[in-house]
Amino acid sequence: MFTQWVHSYRDLPLMINQWANVTRWEMRTKPFVRTLEFLWQEGHTAHATEEEAEKEALQMIEVYHKFACEQAAMPVIVGRKSRAETFAGALRTYTIEAMMGDCKALQAGTSHNLGQNFSRVFGTQFTDENGQRQYVWQTSWAVSTRMVGGIIMTHGDDTGLMLPPRMAPIQVVIIPIWKKADEKGVILEVASNLEKILKAASIRVKLDESDLKTAGWKFNFWEMKGVPLRIEVGPRDVLNKSVVVSRRDMPGKDGKDFGISMDPSFLVVYIRDKLEEVQSALLARATAFRDSNIVNVESYEELKAAISEGKWARGPWAASDFEESKVKEETGATIRCFPFDQPPGNKACLMTGKPADEIAIFAKSY
Repeated sequence: MFTQWVHSYRDLPLMINQWANVTRWEMRTKPFVRTLEFLWQEGHTAHATEEEAEKEALQMIEVYHKFACEQAAMPVIVGRKSRAETFAGALRTYTIEAMMGDCKALQAGTSHNLGQNFSRVFGTQFTDENGQRQYVWQTSWAVSTRMVGGIIMTHGDDTGLMLPPRMAPIQVVIIPIWKKADEKGVILEVASNLEKILKAASIRVKLDESDLKTAGWKFNFWEMKGVPLRIEVGPRDVLNKSVVVSRRDMPGKDGKDFGISMDPSFLVVYIRDKLEEVQSALLARATAFRDSNIVNVESYEELKAAISEGKWARGPWAASDFEESKVKEETGATIRCFPFDQPPGNKACLMTGKPADEIAIFAKSY
């Protein structure tokens, strides 16, 4: 379609973003991570110059980087793929790599500078300002429902989901608790009023007022669903005009705050602050876990030892594609990326001992 849409420099840049379901062959499927059909957000662009295409590719990987860290609380390492791992036909592939709870790497999003390789194949040309025919420079970039799997595997625990508040469909669940029939009416009235207060403050809240399940059952159910905060309202709370607030990310008494005032001006500020605390805590916890499982290596033997322990290996690399394939064959690990954030100083390749300009990160992946 680009060939039909692009004729002149005035048609550029051409920017297409789409959400589409994709079906492809997978020998071994894994929910969310590798499925026969998945939903993805995919972008395709065409530009007049290589510089514009490169700027677009870098801009989009930064968009994915910010989304992963700021919304999904998923700390990712952003960098460039090796030649062997670069998307077929692309000049360069940029990636965000996340560490899952089992220490495997997840390629959570990619952005490709396709150069003119595809435009030459399909004959996608434009007339420039000087009247000359030129091939366009293209990019493509995408994230998919794999990101959902990444969020689950980054934050989830044996109890169930643990959703970052900025992404959680329900940020707060209210659980009314009563034992006697004459307590039910007033407790539900108070709980309903709390729901209205929080909704008015644009907080995504749900009141679980069903009486078919016990309070304990509801606690477990909403914890499994990953709701960040739970508000408990019982007879004593109604008398004291206060509530109990529990955090999903901190089980037990450590995650409970008692005697939180029901006063709207106080409660709304408290809940907003607490949601931000949970968001920050999830990112900090995942970052600490990732950093504690990355080993700096200076030799191939150290790399193999790190990978055998299930960790990521980070070390200088200037070896050939053949030696990269050797690492994959012998350890099961691949170069996940050359991080944009590179340490200063002289380095020697862990495989060859030759001078290396960059460090690479190796890990087993999904």
